[in-house]
Amino acid sequence: MNSLYNVIKKFVVTNKSTDGEVRGVYTCIVDMAATKIDIKNAMKSLYDVEVAKVNVLHTRPKFRRTKTGIGRRQGIVKKAMITLKAGQKINNFEAVK
Repeated sequence: MNSLYNVIKKFVVTNKSTDGEVRGVYTCIVDMAATKIDIKNAMKSLYDVEVAKVNVLHTRPKFRRTKTGIGRRQGIVKKAMITLKAGQKINNFEAVK
């Protein structure tokens, strides 16, 4: 990877992901070329937290029926669920050190 700032694109803020934050699990969209080790190092250096585990998944594009046939809504996205060690917390997502 080129830079740690390019690894984590944005955090996912939904009802399900904010419930995970109580348990110390944060969901974010990451670069397609990022590995689990890259994601762990980026979280450690940018937010000064200790990462316990990183899970990665690729989402499929969503297909919807339209007037003219079938259309695609969203492209492939790589998401990471990052579990922090006990007692660790990210206070402000926007504040990058």
